Amino acid sequence: MRPIRLDMAGFTVFRDETTVDFTDADYFALVGPTGSGKSTVLDAVTFVLYGTVPRWGGARGIVNALAPSATEARVRLVFESAGDRYVATRVVRRDGRGNVKTAGAGLQLMPAGFDVTKLDTGMDLDDLGEVLAGTPAEMDAAVLDAVGLPFEQFTSCVVLPQGQFADFLHAKPATRQQILVNLLGLHVYEEVQTRATGRAQTAEGKLAVVDQGLAGLADATDEAVEAAEQHVTRMREFTAAVEQAMPGLRARRTAEAEAAATRDALDADLRLLSSVRTPQASVETAGVTAAARATAAEAADEVRAAEEKEEKLRGELAAAGDAGSLSLMLDRHAELERLTGQAEWFAGEVSVAEVEYKDAATAAEIAHSAHLGAAQLLEQARLDYVEAQRIDRASALRAHLAAGDHCPVCEQVVTTVPAVPEESSVRAAETTGKAARAAAEVAEAAWQQRDAVARKLESNLERKRAQHEHHLSRMAEARAAVADSPGVDALRRRLAEIEKLQKQLDRAGAAVRTARSAHRQAQAAVIAAEDRQRTAWREFDDVRDRVARFSPPPADRDDLAGAWSTLAGWAAEQSAERATARAAAEEAVATAHRSTVAALQEIAALFTAAGVTVPQHDESALIRAAAVAVERAEASWRRLSDRRDQVREFTEQRMTLQREMRVAKSLAGHLRANNFERWLLEEALDMLVDGASRILRELTGGQYDLMHDKGEFYVIDHHDAGLRRGVRTLSGGETFQASLSLALALSEQLAGMSTTAASLESIVLDEGFGTLDAATLDVVAATLENLAARGDRMVGVVTHVTALAERVPVRFEVHKDARTAHVVRVGL
Repeated sequence: MRPIRLDMAGFTVFRDETTVDFTDADYFALVGPTGSGKSTVLDAVTFVLYGTVPRWGGARGIVNALAPSATEARVRLVFESAGDRYVATRVVRRDGRGNVKTAGAGLQLMPAGFDVTKLDTGMDLDDLGEVLAGTPAEMDAAVLDAVGLPFEQFTSCVVLPQGQFADFLHAKPATRQQILVNLLGLHVYEEVQTRATGRAQTAEGKLAVVDQGLAGLADATDEAVEAAEQHVTRMREFTAAVEQAMPGLRARRTAEAEAAATRDALDADLRLLSSVRTPQASVETAGVTAAARATAAEAADEVRAAEEKEEKLRGELAAAGDAGSLSLMLDRHAELERLTGQAEWFAGEVSVAEVEYKDAATAAEIAHSAHLGAAQLLEQARLDYVEAQRIDRASALRAHLAAGDHCPVCEQVVTTVPAVPEESSVRAAETTGKAARAAAEVAEAAWQQRDAVARKLESNLERKRAQHEHHLSRMAEARAAVADSPGVDALRRRLAEIEKLQKQLDRAGAAVRTARSAHRQAQAAVIAAEDRQRTAWREFDDVRDRVARFSPPPADRDDLAGAWSTLAGWAAEQSAERATARAAAEEAVATAHRSTVAALQEIAALFTAAGVTVPQHDESALIRAAAVAVERAEASWRRLSDRRDQVREFTEQRMTLQREMRVAKSLAGHLRANNFERWLLEEALDMLVDGASRILRELTGGQYDLMHDKGEFYVIDHHDAGLRRGVRTLSGGETFQASLSLALALSEQLAGMSTTAASLESIVLDEGFGTLDAATLDVVAATLENLAARGDRMVGVVTHVTALAERVPVRFEVHKDARTAHVVRVGL
């Protein structure tokens, strides 16, 4: 697995969207201060693939994926594995209750030549190619197929996080063996053994099916096929004989059908001629029509007489004058009489209104004078009240004065002090003023009331005068309207005469309508009679047309009854002639039928001789039965031939299956107990230990060699007389050197031996290079440079050691501010 591009947003310290582009970074270093987020970059790679990070302690630590106060974290990784390019995406969200769950996960196989810079447009789960996984549950199997390593082995061989660098060194033999099995693809031999066993079992099962099929084909012998072929020949000869006999049968049936057709034609002629009968109502139809026409003529004469009388009365009524004008003149006379009687009443109304108005106006003037007098008394009372106030103030000063004092008003010496009044002048003035005000209010109310009554009566007087003038105007108009009238009595006589003429005209109109109705009914009766006569002729024509091919005699169109009598007599003569011919036709039909029966019996004998059931004596049924017999014989022959071919095929299959079963069982036996796989593992472990030992000698200045015995790792200490020591006895720095040697050997040697997608195309080391001295660090740096220089894998380190970082061509500098962490690529 080789990372190409990593996108993060909201992931731990990377709150903002951050992209790490590993393109062409064959040898890179993640550098930065402690806590800046270097290891988080590797955590993101592991998280997007497997959904967890080693230092989180399992899948439940997914809450650590979210940046502080963030509600969503997104990580996307574009990587290559075994020549294919993939994109993995994982999204984590925090719900309203504070629970953190995976909201989306997917793995897609990207098309060849896809430009990864197009991913800069966003980080959604876009359709970037073939979808290999679309849910978190599908990711585990899809990532394992693409990368070739489960989570534990990935973090032991590809991305080696802090604190777990020595896992492969200290792993149990079984765990270490499984890692090598996955790396080298040795499980393929176990699959081969399993498949070989399955193929042997499958071949054995198929062999049993073939044997069962052969048992069911025991009747498919060469003799049975030959007998079936002979039967086909007999059936073909039988069919040919039937087909040869069919033309004679068809000719005899044709002759029988023609004789029957002649007989049936005579029967049809007899039925048609016997249907010619004279209808009972044909004689009565002509008389009914003549009577209806006479009645219609009389009704027309009555209509003309009634119309002439109506027209005469209409002229007399027009000469008598307009009844409406005369009635209007009478109404004008009555109106003048009524208006004349009302004239005196209207004049009296005006006189009464004038008297009432004068009295009210006088009373209003008197009330107004009283109101003015009360107002004057009220004004005098107000002046008296002001004077009383002055007197009371002077009286108040007197109580404090004595003879010889200076007056506070005029500042003169008071010689004599006047006596103080016993009662208050203001109180007396107030009493008088209240009485004057009450009297003024009463007078004012009385004046306003009488003034309102006067104005109302004045308005009533004006209305009465207007009514009187309107009445006089109407009287003058009525007198002018009747000035030329002949008088009331004359008008009434003329109206009576007009009413009499109108009644006579109404009766004449009713008589006209009655006559017209009778005329319409008579005309309807004529039409109905004529329709019946036409229907009778149509019935005659229909009957005559049906026998027209027999050339009936001509018909008299003026005598319906005679026409029917002539046609019926002719039809009786024709029926007698055809009855004689029908007897001869019946005998011809019987003779032809006997000939047809003889031909059918000859064909039935052919069916009986061939052993075929005789079908119905129908021409098509006979031919079809013969053809079916041949088809069945041929089908039986073909079926036996096919079954014989199946016997041959089954026999060949049986031999092939026996051969495959023996080979598969032999291969499964050779691969049983994993002997071959165990030998390959030992060889791979020997190569791994040899490579790691070489690197360890360089790192330790020739002090240590690495070896293994029964799956356990040991070191040979050349500084201690070649003592063999367990790897757990090494110091921290020595453990790092040994682990680094194994990791580099895994990447350098075993990757070339892998036959599966689990090729170690990259290795990233996240461990304390600061524990190494300058010389060892130089050896480590040179070893990593040589490994990266080969160009077949990516090498990455996470370090804050400046001496090591400066020797790496591509550096990703990680910085962190108060909000988020940033990654900047420096170098080539």
